[in-house]
Amino acid sequence: MTQRAKIESDGPEPGSGGSAIDAGAELDPVHPVRPPAPRFKRGGLTTAEVAERVARGDVNDVPVRSSRSTADIVRANVFTRFNAIIGVLWVIMLIVAPPQDSLFGYVIVANTGIGIIQELRAKKTLDGLAVIGEAKPSVRRDGTTAEISTSEIVLDDVIELGPGDKVVVDGTVGEADGLEIDESLLTGEADPVLKKPGDPVMSGSFVVAGGGAFTATKVGREAYAAQLAEEATRFTLVHSELRSGISTILKYVTWMMIPTSIGLIISQLVVKDNNLKDSIARTVGGIVPMIPEGLVLLTSVAFAIGVVRLGRKQCLVQELPAIEGLARVDVVCLDKTGTLTEGGMDVTELRALGGADPAYVRKVLGALGESDPRPNASLQAIIDAYPDSADWRCTESLPFSSARKYSGASFSEGDGENSTWLLGAPDVLLPAGDPALAEIDGLNERGLRVLLLARSGRELDDAGVATGVKPAALVVLEQRLRPDAADTLRYFEDQNVRAKVISGDNAISVGAVAGKLGLPGAENTVDARRLPTERTEMAEALDGNAVFGRVTPQQKRDMVAALQSRGHTVAMTGDGVNDVLALKDADIGVSMGSGSEATRAVAQIVLLNNSFATLPSVVAEGRRVIGNITRVATLFLTKTVYSVLLAILVVCFQVEYPFLPRHLTLLSTLTIGVPAFFLALAPNKERAKPHFVKRVMRYAIPGGVIAAVATFVTYLVARHHYTGAGALEAESSAATLTLFLTSMWVLAIIARPYTWWRVGLVGAMGLAFLIVLAVPWLQTFFELKLIGTTMPWTAVAIAAFAAFLIEITFRWVDHKFPA
Repeated sequence: MTQRAKIESDGPEPGSGGSAIDAGAELDPVHPVRPPAPRFKRGGLTTAEVAERVARGDVNDVPVRSSRSTADIVRANVFTRFNAIIGVLWVIMLIVAPPQDSLFGYVIVANTGIGIIQELRAKKTLDGLAVIGEAKPSVRRDGTTAEISTSEIVLDDVIELGPGDKVVVDGTVGEADGLEIDESLLTGEADPVLKKPGDPVMSGSFVVAGGGAFTATKVGREAYAAQLAEEATRFTLVHSELRSGISTILKYVTWMMIPTSIGLIISQLVVKDNNLKDSIARTVGGIVPMIPEGLVLLTSVAFAIGVVRLGRKQCLVQELPAIEGLARVDVVCLDKTGTLTEGGMDVTELRALGGADPAYVRKVLGALGESDPRPNASLQAIIDAYPDSADWRCTESLPFSSARKYSGASFSEGDGENSTWLLGAPDVLLPAGDPALAEIDGLNERGLRVLLLARSGRELDDAGVATGVKPAALVVLEQRLRPDAADTLRYFEDQNVRAKVISGDNAISVGAVAGKLGLPGAENTVDARRLPTERTEMAEALDGNAVFGRVTPQQKRDMVAALQSRGHTVAMTGDGVNDVLALKDADIGVSMGSGSEATRAVAQIVLLNNSFATLPSVVAEGRRVIGNITRVATLFLTKTVYSVLLAILVVCFQVEYPFLPRHLTLLSTLTIGVPAFFLALAPNKERAKPHFVKRVMRYAIPGGVIAAVATFVTYLVARHHYTGAGALEAESSAATLTLFLTSMWVLAIIARPYTWWRVGLVGAMGLAFLIVLAVPWLQTFFELKLIGTTMPWTAVAIAAFAAFLIEITFRWVDHKFPA
């Protein structure tokens, strides 16, 4: 028997039309008449025909964008609301003030440049990994089959399909061998659709069983799911709690800035009769620090660096929010095959049943293996162990389906005898209580996979073909455990992420594998066929157990939904076509690079190296990004709060604004900018928590209020202390000292828990400020000079009291408003 049918000569299928289907043809809902089917050329197009179609533009040219374009990245980083405000203020300061009062503009230019460079690095990483992970459909041309890029497909190409393959363009079926296609991602219909020659197939659907080939009738942007596919694979930076929270904060900041800035401008330019240029400089000095411009930039940089770091580990992040989402995960659902175990298997034993002849059984298994042109891992192990018999001919085949749990074939045995055989799950093919099942349980308890070979007395297309079968043999397979799986499960346990093993295999066998890997609760396995269908009851069963076997694809989806209904953030891993629906519905879908094309298409994260051990790195990266951005956001927003309040106090008391832009540039750099960059990239293993805005503002508001009040008190005391020429400079210096020390204490709290480098970071910032105060030319440059001893020590005392209040307030907030 040949391995697969030879591709026959070109020619139309009997009864098929000679022309391609009209791209705009639709079925009349009243008189449904199928449009003429395209001519199916079994050997595919010739090289000349492909060239002709390329020349006229009939190519599948939909741009599959794994990342934003370079122009989009530059535009997003440069043309922001706050950059526009700062840009205008910068130009004003370049005209009316010394260069040191314009430093804030150069800082923004540098920061924006860093953001662009980091995102371009991330884009390069993403684009490179996307090419590696891109699916390559099998296309027939010139009578041979070859894998090509989806962008190279042309109109009328003949594309082969097998289990797990995604339909990449619209078309019409020309060959079908038990071809079942799941269109749920497009239509919402959960049940697979059996396709026959002449039936349409839509891009975006995928094969769950069987195989075949179809002719491409719509390519490029005309294909049904082209826009959906382009949108789904687009690099995204927004839709996440973190970024939406930052957007909410910035919206409120803008509302506060407008009236405060207007009041400050009027106060400094109209009410106080000062030097015009000095008044403008101090007005700008009051407006600039209200803008938390670095927070958005730092978030983008942290995400971009996360992509680059994961890219080095062969992990493709198809949607950036997936990094954040996985950091919030508290339940991870694992498919056993391909995740905990490697793809390959080995036949370790063949046990004949009911007096069957072992030699005959081996012949049957060889013929079964040869009947499927796209064998799964189990059948491939059988093919490797039992060669095909040349005198057996397959007359009909039934591909394996994860919903059925078995495959089958009918044979003409060469001696005039015809037979129908099934190969699949023993507990599905045999009735409960069958003596053979007791023997199987012992094998399953050792973690072995067992398939039953049984003869059916019915035709293969009979719905009851599996009823009353006669057992012939047990095929015992040994699965290869992933060497890194045990360590990965242990990591999840340590991080309080509960692992649930969900598999279509026998529950006892799955439990034995999980037990070998040290999964807690592996001894209590659950047969999913006995799970309640009601969501609440199913959720209770899932919360109370860790290992589930005999799970159907629809059940995997239901189990994800049940866990989500209990408030869990669920990640689902898998590599098979039976995992697609659950991967799509999970909060985070993780696919193996060697998995089916359909799983890679719907997953947000693809482990291109097929290493389950990469997953902890992804979780850790997500926690680093979210935890650290939450941490440093407090620094930025404390500055915004104290800047707004200081401006309001200045307006109310009708005094000069105490700071020039150079003062606040120095303070922002030493207490926020430099420390925030290092803190944002530091390791952070704490699981991400919800309510980002609440968690940040509960510290930023009291911290900013105390800092502003302490600074303004120092300023008022200094105004009474100093008189004569140079008084304003001395008053500003005293106020700057108080604000710096108070802000440093906020930084010291945010930097906890202390490590050697965190203590060094805080100490270095303090030392840098002391150098500015001690070096004469830096004193002149920043216009900072502490005069006398009474006022400077008063400023230190007020700052110490403010730091004490901040410490007490933050502890009270922790107790009163826990995150």
